[in-house]
Amino acid sequence: MIKIQDIHDAKQRINGIVRHTPVSYAPILSKKNNADIYLKKENLQLTGSFKIRGAFNKIAKLTKTERDSGVVAASAGNHAQGLAFSAQHFKCDATIVMPEATPLLKVNGVKSYGAEVVLHGSNYDEAYKYANELATKESKTFVHPFADDDVIAGQGTLALEILDEIENIDMVIVPIGGGGLISGMATAIRHIKPSIKIIGVVSTGANAMKNSFEAKKQLNSKSVKTIADGIAVRDVTPKMLDYVLDLVDEVIEVDDTEIAAAILFLLEQHKLVVEGAGATGVAAVMHDKIECEGKKVVLPLSGGNIDVTMLAQIIQKGLVKSARKMNLIVTLIDKPGSLKTLTSIFEKVSGNIVQIDYDRNSVSLDFGEANVTIALETKGEEHQESIRTELRKAGYRFKEV
Repeated sequence: MIKIQDIHDAKQRINGIVRHTPVSYAPILSKKNNADIYLKKENLQLTGSFKIRGAFNKIAKLTKTERDSGVVAASAGNHAQGLAFSAQHFKCDATIVMPEATPLLKVNGVKSYGAEVVLHGSNYDEAYKYANELATKESKTFVHPFADDDVIAGQGTLALEILDEIENIDMVIVPIGGGGLISGMATAIRHIKPSIKIIGVVSTGANAMKNSFEAKKQLNSKSVKTIADGIAVRDVTPKMLDYVLDLVDEVIEVDDTEIAAAILFLLEQHKLVVEGAGATGVAAVMHDKIECEGKKVVLPLSGGNIDVTMLAQIIQKGLVKSARKMNLIVTLIDKPGSLKTLTSIFEKVSGNIVQIDYDRNSVSLDFGEANVTIALETKGEEHQESIRTELRKAGYRFKEV
């Protein structure tokens, strides 16, 4: 187990390099939950994630011989970028093994710092195994993304910043993948303000740490599937489970739909771009997974490196779910003027067409029919119901997709 002095020493090493990110009051989230909620914006960190804290502390402690030999890591993206940045700072060669499905944004981010990227495996654990083999083969130092005391100590500096700025905290809610962030933060909190309740959040699609925490023994998952790629860890490391069992009060889970809603909420209401892992704490609060009424709560937004294609999907699905977008397939008679008649209905009820497609070749259609796929901007559920009513009155067959 690391000591509080290790975290204070790490803070000195990263000082002047790693950004001291802001902790800001979240008025909308606070009002919604009748609580005082603060967001620690590590999504604004250099490299877009807290991971640079642990990576920089680790490389700063290597000997010159170890740095000259180079470092190897396995990462879904954020540890990779943190290590690549740190290696570049110390003029140290870095090779990063990333899962094959890693978003291009994160791959390019790693390459931009001069590191070599090797894509291998379908998930973090497969990339991790290959990276270890590579480090042994090439006599390089393997830098673990979470099960390394120097990395854990670096992540703990985030808690020191929070405790320096916010008084009388009741609760801190922290994302859990491998457990490095919550272990470092919890170590600092338990030494400085032990009354604070520490809650970890996992994704339902990568919940091995929650299952292991509740069983008090290592229970690995067979697979992982989640939009929160930063915490998509299949296997629990015994060392990290010991940290979590010793320091954390509770571990809960949120599913991808809840995470997506939190990402969209942060984007719209707080003007913050946050990746899936970073939004898990907000998702937990938004969906009443944690009782925080009347409490002062801090949520670390652990990263902001979300792939733009994923963000686009979340936005589009969020618009549909909140009744601001409506996707329809309408069947009509395939003759001149039919489309104009249909669109006049949308004009009548002020439904703005943003996309339209005309299909007369589908095998599901009778001869002389056509399907029109239409995307509409709408103004809520009441507006959508008025559109449905007008289509039914006009005798159209339609379905929503």
